[in-house]
Amino acid sequence: MTRVIALFAAAVATLSVTVATAQDRPNIILIMSDDMGFSDIGCYGGEIQTPVLDGLAEGGLRFSQFYNTGRCCPTRASLLTGLYPHQAGVGHMLGDKGLPGYTTGLNRNCLTIGEAMRLGGYRTYATGKWHVTKETKPSGEHEKFNWPLQRGFDRYFGTIHGAGSFYDPNSLTRDNELIAPDSPEFFYTDAISTNAAQFVRDHSKDQGDKPFFMYVAFTAAHWPMHARPHNIEKYDGVYNSGWDAVRAARYDRVKRLGLVDPSWEMTPRDAKSPAWEDATDKQWEIALMQVYAAMIDCMDQGIGRIVGALKETDGFDNTVIFFLQDNGGCAEGMGRGDQVTYRVDDPETIVPMQPGELQYDMIPQRTRDGKPVRQGRGVMPGPADTYLGYGLSWANASNTPFREYKHWVHEGGISTPLIVHWPKGIAAGRRGKLEHQPGHLIDVMATCVDLGGVDYPAEYAGNPITPLEGVSLRPAFAGGDLDRKTPIFWEHEANCALRDGKWKIVRKGTMGTGETTPWELYDMEADRTELHDLAAEMPDRVKAMADAWEALALHTKAKPWPWGMEKQAAKKPANKKKSFELNSSDELAKEDAPQTSGRSFSIEARLASTGDGVVVAQGGVTHGYTLYVKDGKPVFSVRFRGQMVTITGGAPLPASPCTLGASLTLSGSMVLTADGKEVARTQTPGPITTPVDGLTIGRDGGDPVGPYQGPQTFKGEIEKVTIRLLPPQ
Repeated sequence: MTRVIALFAAAVATLSVTVATAQDRPNIILIMSDDMGFSDIGCYGGEIQTPVLDGLAEGGLRFSQFYNTGRCCPTRASLLTGLYPHQAGVGHMLGDKGLPGYTTGLNRNCLTIGEAMRLGGYRTYATGKWHVTKETKPSGEHEKFNWPLQRGFDRYFGTIHGAGSFYDPNSLTRDNELIAPDSPEFFYTDAISTNAAQFVRDHSKDQGDKPFFMYVAFTAAHWPMHARPHNIEKYDGVYNSGWDAVRAARYDRVKRLGLVDPSWEMTPRDAKSPAWEDATDKQWEIALMQVYAAMIDCMDQGIGRIVGALKETDGFDNTVIFFLQDNGGCAEGMGRGDQVTYRVDDPETIVPMQPGELQYDMIPQRTRDGKPVRQGRGVMPGPADTYLGYGLSWANASNTPFREYKHWVHEGGISTPLIVHWPKGIAAGRRGKLEHQPGHLIDVMATCVDLGGVDYPAEYAGNPITPLEGVSLRPAFAGGDLDRKTPIFWEHEANCALRDGKWKIVRKGTMGTGETTPWELYDMEADRTELHDLAAEMPDRVKAMADAWEALALHTKAKPWPWGMEKQAAKKPANKKKSFELNSSDELAKEDAPQTSGRSFSIEARLASTGDGVVVAQGGVTHGYTLYVKDGKPVFSVRFRGQMVTITGGAPLPASPCTLGASLTLSGSMVLTADGKEVARTQTPGPITTPVDGLTIGRDGGDPVGPYQGPQTFKGEIEKVTIRLLPPQ
């Protein structure tokens, strides 16, 4: 461990390869899937049909101990920059925590893989999920964005946001323009691969004298469970035996494939998961896993179309194809409530969208043909009018044989397949082999820079660039040693881990308090399923590794961290004010903002001029309220335990000065006014609790309260906003 700290300061040396001509350098395609477990695809032990990926594995290499960061945004930030996610500014999701490691998107001290490969003379393309910026709508100032074309890519098709319907995804974008699905047959997984294949063909035709780099980020198999009937039908009966049987069968296969040591015990079924024989709604649960499998099957077919385009253009032999996943299987309970719910007040009414109309919600209120979107136990997954996750028990099976899920940094949350296929660069004797050396996302950029002969700069666009953290995987292609000098580091939501050789320490954390459990210690060669904690037996090793983790936490900007900031803020007594007069751009922390819990309240906003955007917002996606203007009309949205109620004025506001008003009473009456006249009213569940997020004037400064993506800066001029806590009504 003494070697650890000393090596922090040593930047990764400029990487290069000897190449005769630009044409000799390989094309590179980096493919990533979303929210999938270690053993889902066929060549990693799954029963899901993935013949294309299996073929790439047979003709290339499979890494058995490759790691991601355990969550979507941080993984993408790390993969795109070759840094730990906090160094790129995306240590969590995309909320600004006021700390350098936790911002709203990629910072300018990191170089994206697109920017790096472009420096080396590559053409660069991207399709699929971006999710490394909070800005999901263009404002006209594209140079300020962290969108693909602003971060090194020549062409882009995909979604800027992180999740959405596969039939009608929000933030669907071509280059810098938001677009709507162009056909009733649109399905996002197919569109990602179709556009990627077209980019390959267009490159061959128009830029064939240059190598290309392409990033393909599928959203399969992230919720919602959406798939076409013909793909779902392929899995009729496959999951009738339930999750316990699926786990057992996968465990046998991963051992036979050599991906896990037969001496490693499989983790017990998660304590929160019932035995299959005790499960309720079995047909519904079976259907969810059927659709999940169909989503992965569809993705594999799409990868086949990309491979087909490479073969058509004679590029297959000298193209390096990487395939990996952004985190472990997802145990989130999206849409799995006991009651069937709708996101509209009139579910019997069909209200179709117009052709070309943009849809901005992660969970659409309606399908494009006007059906209300349903959630809840018993809603059968697959169609566009459903929005569900497959749940903890199936995620437990996806992560066979490991512990935990997406969010955590035990092996089930951070272990991913990595397939590398390169006919020209991987010798025949190495094809189909397993590579057991540990690797991490930070190594992918280092590998691409190596393969592309790129001089990695110390400065770019006037900004100092953080040196790469990873090592090139290229030696492993020939069976060589990666010669990793520094341990591999993790932090996510106060969940922490460090791997140094065969040793790993890991602990769980709590975001709200910043408190952590004691460090656990595991011998990854003897017990990668993390069932035999050696911490009590080897306290000196634990301390040395914990000290190394702390040093890396500071080096990577994981610390200072935001976890526990709410607890510290709670120590400050909340104000007892009942009236607040606020000016444009004012911000209030939670303890200084109106204490709305169990109170009626009113808002009065005097506008010198009108325009779209948020006038005032307090709260986030769980509890809160926002008064804003959309398409010239006033809107008032309130969140109750994650459920949103919205009312909208019928007529646009005048461009001249006006006064907006809104109120919510203890009895649940929700009213919106314009210049003193009531323009909308509805009945709600009642008062809200005081939100965790603070209050902002002129924008939504936290997680979005309303049916929009923040910050939705107000385009007019705000004179004053008055908020009053009222007596019971």
